[in-house]
Amino acid sequence: MKGVLLVNLGSPDSPTPKDVKPYLDEFLMDGRVIDAPKWLRTLLVRGIILQTRPKKSAKAYAKIWWEEGSPLIVLSERFQNKLRKHTEMPVALGMRYGTMSIKKALQELKDKGADDVLLVPLYPHYAMSSFETVVVKVLEDQQKHFPEMKVTTMQAFYKNPDYIKALSESIADGLKDFEYDHILFSYHGIPERHIRKSDPTRFHCKIDGSCCKINSVAHNTCYRHQVYDTTEMVKEYLGLPEEKVSTSFQSRLAGDPWLKPYTDYEFERLAKERKKRLAVITPAFVSDCLETLEEIAMEGKEQFEEAGGEHYKHISCLNDSDAWVNVMAKWVNEWMETEKLPV
Repeated sequence: MKGVLLVNLGSPDSPTPKDVKPYLDEFLMDGRVIDAPKWLRTLLVRGIILQTRPKKSAKAYAKIWWEEGSPLIVLSERFQNKLRKHTEMPVALGMRYGTMSIKKALQELKDKGADDVLLVPLYPHYAMSSFETVVVKVLEDQQKHFPEMKVTTMQAFYKNPDYIKALSESIADGLKDFEYDHILFSYHGIPERHIRKSDPTRFHCKIDGSCCKINSVAHNTCYRHQVYDTTEMVKEYLGLPEEKVSTSFQSRLAGDPWLKPYTDYEFERLAKERKKRLAVITPAFVSDCLETLEEIAMEGKEQFEEAGGEHYKHISCLNDSDAWVNVMAKWVNEWMETEKLPV
């Protein structure tokens, strides 16, 4: 019997330092998130970061926490429940980090008789710290606890026409009552070295402004190429003026070069260029989370206005919109009937 496993990022159980600390420990100790030797990662995370970060992060989570719980968990569950109504297969939801584990989700599928599972990492783009770590963790848990189970992975869908259509129309809907001077596509940031580590050719990815435009097998695992592709395809679908659209990268740690331009610098630059009305989209995520709701929707607005901007609009992720649910239902049902995966 076939089944579907949806996997998203995860969340602490509550917006308190007590619950945030073990969540951050699991997240930051992942060698695909902080890719330093384990001894150094342990020193950095447990010796330094976890001494102060949980209190700060708990305050940030408290700002965006809903009555029902973590927005990312709630939205993911809503998406799961809607998807269940569009397919005959059992649909389980797991999180890469936190107590809502992948193992529990796989057990749920097994209990419902599923032994042929479609893994859907809920990330449009490939990155070792998001998509790849989900796939590796699922396969580890499957081989250790459910060896009789077969797992097929849906690849990153960043340029799939169905996804681009749903994303574009969601953006168009968010812009209906907002006359913008500029639209900023802000993606989750990653260290530049992650791009080079993910390059199977070991020579193509130079992050020099041109390698992403030169056809290469490296693009299959190049986060930078894929996010720029998403921006370009949405821009083309909606007919957005070239001069009114740009791409940037949010969230970074000090000490290493991360993908540029940085979103907070762009807020300041655009405001100083008299772009008074700014719309911001965060397509690295399909579900709104701490990064989109607190860092971009709240802190981003403050940064833009402090730099001289006047009107700021954060456009929500796809979340559990009917259009997005319909796209996923189409993909999983095609796989159920023909084993064909979206491209």
